[in-house]
Amino acid sequence: MPALSLALDSRELARHYDRVSAERQFKAGQRLVAGLRLRPGERVLDVGSGTGRLAEHVAGLVGPSGAVLAIDPLPFRVEIANAKARPNLSFRVGDAYDLGSLADASFDAIYLNAVFHWLPEKLQPLREFLRLLRPGGRLGISTGSKDHPNRIQLIRRRVLERPRYVAFPEARAGAPLRVNASELQALLQQVGFELEQMEVLANTNHHANADAAIAFSEASSFGNFLGHLPEPLRAEAREEIRRELEAIKTPRGIHQEGGRLLAIALKPSYA
Repeated sequence: MPALSLALDSRELARHYDRVSAERQFKAGQRLVAGLRLRPGERVLDVGSGTGRLAEHVAGLVGPSGAVLAIDPLPFRVEIANAKARPNLSFRVGDAYDLGSLADASFDAIYLNAVFHWLPEKLQPLREFLRLLRPGGRLGISTGSKDHPNRIQLIRRRVLERPRYVAFPEARAGAPLRVNASELQALLQQVGFELEQMEVLANTNHHANADAAIAFSEASSFGNFLGHLPEPLRAEAREEIRRELEAIKTPRGIHQEGGRLLAIALKPSYA
């Protein structure tokens, strides 16, 4: 599958994401970091920190004697996040494939919230996380479950399989590269982590209408939802998705049910 593009993001998408993530990704992230049992004084790495809401929360948990380094490959999102920086919280542009400048065993905990499904190759980052954690350190992952896609994902997939779009397979790169629970467990164990916790949780979203659902998908995929399609095909595909979403709209809006994996893994104390 072609790689996701990091060039499709914009300030507008980043600002929209910052607004909508407060209700969605941030709440899921709070549950994830609760499982990491963070303590004052600990050093934490947030991989794919977006606009920094969860990293700001974590900085409060580890306190002034701790430290949080938050990295994200999208400059517009880091620009927003930098407004939240403080002495124990720093943000920088970076990604899961370029962690070589960070020292071995330099973190007590690492987490990825709504990020793991955007990593096309997953073993290299996991090996790096193992290297960066101290013995006994914790890795937390909250990610969409491949076995539990939501309606907008299914509708997008169905639309892009239609003849006028199928000639542009690169458009499918905007789909999350999800794993299921057994695949995630196998990946973690393959690189040497000890799995402590694995849950499949309900992941329910409500959108006022189809336009709101599409706007959320575009912002959370940093423009990759339909961004690889050429115009005017992009507008045509968006309209087809919009019509299908409106067809399932209820008086309460569009209800989407999916599943989310929450995993906590440990670096062995003898490693």
